[in-house]
Amino acid sequence: MRRETTVRFDANLSILFPDLPLLERPAAAAALGFDAVELWWPFDREAPAAAEVDRLVEAIGASRLILVSLNLTHGDRSAGEHGLAAIPGGVLRFRDSLDVAVAIAGRLGCVAFNALYGNRTGEIPDEILDATVVDNLALAARRAATVGTTIVLEALNPVDFPHYGLHRTADALALADRVRTDAGAEVKLLFDVYHVQRTEGDLLARIDAHAPRFGHVQIADAPGRFRPGTGEIAFERVLPALERAGYAGFVGLEYRPSPDPADTFAWLPMERR
Repeated sequence: MRRETTVRFDANLSILFPDLPLLERPAAAAALGFDAVELWWPFDREAPAAAEVDRLVEAIGASRLILVSLNLTHGDRSAGEHGLAAIPGGVLRFRDSLDVAVAIAGRLGCVAFNALYGNRTGEIPDEILDATVVDNLALAARRAATVGTTIVLEALNPVDFPHYGLHRTADALALADRVRTDAGAEVKLLFDVYHVQRTEGDLLARIDAHAPRFGHVQIADAPGRFRPGTGEIAFERVLPALERAGYAGFVGLEYRPSPDPADTFAWLPMERR
């Protein structure tokens, strides 16, 4: 797929290179020409051992990579969790992961922390979830700012994540507005092209309308969540639209690798990574 923009890309180490141990993935990304990476929460608990954090930081640093984005904790997925920012019973775990993320960013730098809202199960009233998330996001935004990092909010599509607390772009922006109004803190939008397409479409209009509020952008084609060019999204229009709208950050490659590994990055020439 031809690309006519100067958009910069980073490789998501949590979904790409699945055949390699996590600590070997930074070197694999660097070997393919990437100079920047991002991660979902990379540990199996919110307060990992210092040595575990050290090994991850050293693996990324040794490959001379920029860490663009890091998700805060997703919680225990086997227990139905997908983020803890809004969950009253998960406040301490959320803040533990924030402490670790701030420490990592202090050593590596990091553009954005993705604070995952969590699932609405019906057991906790929405007003309590919303009050909890405002408090957590305000705290997180202030802590992140001490290491030059921005908190971002992501809306996830209801097909893949039916219980998640934020499904639409407007939901995430409204929450960001509430954090500013109620707590005087700034958070931005993680504009995930795949999720927006599956939920509401109209990508170009949304980019034009909201790009100044983007703190990070991620891409995958829809509906299969594979590389650009495998689905319905016209990336030859989306990527230039980001640039025209003034977005100057990285675009994260958050898609499933192709069945043929050689095809995973075939759309993106080496010199453009």
